[in-house]
Amino acid sequence: MQSDSLRESANRYAAKHLRFNVTVSVLDGAFFGGAVGLASFVTIIPLFVNTLTSSAILIGLIPALHSIGWQLPQLFTAGRVSRLLRYKPMVLAMTIHERVPFLALAIVALFSQMLSPTLTLLIISILLAWQGLGGGLTATAWQSMIGKIIPPRHHGKFFGIQSALANLFASGGALWAGILLLRFDNPVNFALCFFLASIGMAISYAFLSLTRETEHALKQSTDDARSIWKQAGRVLRRDKNFGWFIAARFFAQFAIAAASFYIIYATRAFNMNAEMAGVMTSVLLITQVIANPILGALGDKFGHRAILALGMLAALLAPLLAFASPQLEWFYLVFALTGVANVALWATTIAMTLEFGVETERPLYVGLANTLIAPATIAAPILGGWVADALGFGAMFLFSVACAALTVVILYFFVHNVRAPQRLAKANSAS
Repeated sequence: MQSDSLRESANRYAAKHLRFNVTVSVLDGAFFGGAVGLASFVTIIPLFVNTLTSSAILIGLIPALHSIGWQLPQLFTAGRVSRLLRYKPMVLAMTIHERVPFLALAIVALFSQMLSPTLTLLIISILLAWQGLGGGLTATAWQSMIGKIIPPRHHGKFFGIQSALANLFASGGALWAGILLLRFDNPVNFALCFFLASIGMAISYAFLSLTRETEHALKQSTDDARSIWKQAGRVLRRDKNFGWFIAARFFAQFAIAAASFYIIYATRAFNMNAEMAGVMTSVLLITQVIANPILGALGDKFGHRAILALGMLAALLAPLLAFASPQLEWFYLVFALTGVANVALWATTIAMTLEFGVETERPLYVGLANTLIAPATIAAPILGGWVADALGFGAMFLFSVACAALTVVILYFFVHNVRAPQRLAKANSAS
C-alpha cells in the first residue's frame, strides 16, 4: 500500500511539473547539441585527427569511442540505478565526465604541434574514451529519469522535439566551426572549436540541474540474491521480441559504419575543403532537426518499429549513393539520408527501448539494450576502416549497404511493436 501511494504521488508530481521539466530538458539537449556541433564526432574531430594520421581505422574509431563509452557501462549500472529513489543526483554526478573532456581537447589541440603525432593521438583517444564512458555512466539513470518524468505516450514527441532543437543548435555550432576552421590557422582553429564546445556543455549542465524529480517506489522482489546478470538472462529468455530488437540494433551498427568515413572520402576523392565540411555537417543536422519531431510523432502514433525500419532504409541508400557519386554535390543527399538514419537510431531506439518491460524493470532493459550492442559498435568502424584501407572506400560502403538490408529484414519479419506495461505485466507476474 505504501508503495502504491508513493507511485501515485510520484506520478502526480511528474504531471504537475511536466511542462517545466520538458522545457529544461529540451534546453539541456539544445546546448548539448550546440556543443557537439562545434566538436562533431563525425566531422570536426575526424578532421583534426586527419591532420595527425591518414589511417582510416584510427579516424573511424573516433565516433566509435564515443558510442562504445555510451553503450558499454549501461547494464553494469542498471543494478545501482534500480535501487535509487531519485535518479537526478546520479545523473548530475556522472554527466560531468562527459563534459569536461571537451575543455581538455581544447588544451591538447592548442599544444598539439609541440607534441609528437603519436602522443597527441594517444591523449585524444583517452579523452574520447573518458567522454564516452561519462555518457555511458550517465545514460541508464538519465533515460530512467526521462521515462519517469515524461509520460510514456509522449516519449516519441519529447525525444523528437529535444533532438530537433539539439540538432538545430548543433547545425549552428557546425557552421561556426567551419568559419573558425577557415579564419584561424591550425591548431588554434580546432582549439577554439573545442573550447566553445566546453562552454556549451556547461550551460547544458545548468539546465539539466534544474530538473524536478521526486522519490518513487522501488521494486519489491523476492529475488534479492539474484545477480543482475541472471535477471538479464531471464529477461532475454522471456522476451523474444526484445531479443530480436537487440539483434536489429546490433547489425545497425555495421550499417551506419560508413557514416564515419563520408567526410574523409569526400575530402580525398573530391578535394572538399573545411568550409564545405561545415556545410555538409549542417545539412546532416538540419535534416535531423526536421526529421526528429516528425518521426517521433509518427512513432507515437503508428509504432516505433516502422520508423526504425525507415531509418535503416535511409542508412542503406546513403552509402549506396556515396559509392556511386560522380561529384561532390551528391553528398548533400548522402548526409541528408544519414540524418534520417541517425534520428531513427537515436531518438526512435530510446523511445522504443522505454516501452519494453514494466516500470520497475526499466533500468535493466535500458542497460541490456545498449551494453549488448557495444561489441558491434567497436567492431564496426575497425572492420570498416580495415576494408577501406585494404579494398577501398567503395567496398566498405557496399558492406554497410548489406548490413542495413539485413537490419531491415530483421525489423520487418521478427520485431513487432510493443507498449510495455500492457504487454508484459502478466509475463512479469507469471515469472
